[in-house]
Amino acid sequence: MEVFTSGKPFANRLPWESSARKTCGNLNDAKPMSEDQIVRKSKFLSLVLRHNPGKIGLTLDENGWARIDELIQCAGRNRVSLSVESIREIVESNDKKRFAISEDGSRIRANQGHSIQIDLALKPQEPPDFLYHGTATRFLDSILSTGINRGNRQHVHLSADFETAVKVGSRHGKPVVLRVSSGDMHTEGIQFFLSENGVWLTNVVLNQFLSLEETLSFPNGG
Repeated sequence: MEVFTSGKPFANRLPWESSARKTCGNLNDAKPMSEDQIVRKSKFLSLVLRHNPGKIGLTLDENGWARIDELIQCAGRNRVSLSVESIREIVESNDKKRFAISEDGSRIRANQGHSIQIDLALKPQEPPDFLYHGTATRFLDSILSTGINRGNRQHVHLSADFETAVKVGSRHGKPVVLRVSSGDMHTEGIQFFLSENGVWLTNVVLNQFLSLEETLSFPNGG
């Protein structure tokens, strides 16, 4: 199965595009990138590998993999300069390990976070007794009322430890952490999956499996 296989060049320049370069991309360009370039191109990869490959005419297979040579060419036609080296640098420097490169080095995919239908081919795993979900305080009442829903993503994302959940919540505002009784959920037949970058995934977390963890004061608005 292939998804989002059609697309046209961007009509307007996006943040990761270069106004000076209109290259079709280089398979091997060893020019080092600045930290800002890495961040911008990482966001570009998130867009086309998680959400909208058709925006640049890229083809993903049913498991979310894109050929790196095709990605470079499609990006270049849309004024985004990528190379094998720059892609590897983005993958290896990403502290959240959002992307994976295949063993033969020819393909790349996002590890999780897709809003398009992708089969990551993950096998069900038995989770630990408790997992954690970081969010912002403004979402707390809704979550405690209705549970954690996946929204436009394929799965609910859960952290293995409290500290990681705090960091996740801080991205959205003043952080708050919910403890998830994942062991009890698993006992009741609810499936869990573990992504390649250590994020636990499930379809939904009902409010009966949630409890509020105490959060002290944190630097980023916490």
